[in-house]
Amino acid sequence: MKVFAFLRLAGLPFAHEHLFDASSAPRGQLPYIVDDGETIGDSETIIAHLIRKFHLTIDAALGARDRDLSLLVTRLLDDLYWVMSYSRWKDERYWPAFRAALLREHPSLTEDGLAMAREFNFQRYHFQGIGRYEPEAAYQRGLADLGVLADLIPEGAFIHGAKPTSVDAAVYGFIANIHFYDIETPLKQFVSARPNLARHCSTLHETVMRAPDHRRTYRPR
Repeated sequence: MKVFAFLRLAGLPFAHEHLFDASSAPRGQLPYIVDDGETIGDSETIIAHLIRKFHLTIDAALGARDRDLSLLVTRLLDDLYWVMSYSRWKDERYWPAFRAALLREHPSLTEDGLAMAREFNFQRYHFQGIGRYEPEAAYQRGLADLGVLADLIPEGAFIHGAKPTSVDAAVYGFIANIHFYDIETPLKQFVSARPNLARHCSTLHETVMRAPDHRRTYRPR
């Protein structure tokens, strides 16, 4: 969603494809894009490539300190990702509802396939470290990340002012996956209780969804 939102905000044409098998992706990870025959992985690398190739001005007004802040927020979101993913695949309180939603929205998935995916994620969580936390300790990490974002985002504006930049697309990619998630995890409860986080997400959502539905090959996270 981070790259999807960026592409919409930047007005670039693309085609969006959902993939579950990342074996053909660079480093075996999603998202990746195929641009004029060139395959590029990693959301930050993708965005940097698009800005450079198409001379995009979405971040042109940012100074050095603004860019430093954007990088810090991006790294914080990488930490939040693991807690968000943990809440869906590992926490036994929320896994049944998430599993049911996956099967409902993606009929091609099977119980065996989901079981394999869950086991794979358990291994990822263990080696990354979040899988060694008890749920409440894991959520404390995510809530601390969300607290920083809530303090950074001004009321009625975006991180760097009146117009969204690429870091706003990154924040939206994560907060939307929490805010529009139907299951009341501690992360969702926090976002719902912070009006500026919910407002930032809803405003970006309206902007992204109103943008023209162009067609360019893009395979999302």
